[in-house]
Amino acid sequence: MTDNPKKTGLDRKLIALNEPHEVLSWTKSLGCTEAQLRDAVKAVGNSAEAVRVYLKKA
Repeated sequence: MTDNPKKTGLDRKLIALNEPHEVLSWTKSLGCTEAQLRDAVKAVGNSAEAVRVYLKKA
């Protein structure tokens, strides 16, 4: 996601942990904590789909 929270599309396929609004949005969307989100991105990269799969296995 870009720094513009109104943009969509390809931006929704990647997770940018350096953007506070994205961290909040992704934790709500994925139903996880910020720590879980950061651990998932560290483990599998910033692909939203890979993070979803990782969190389902956890």
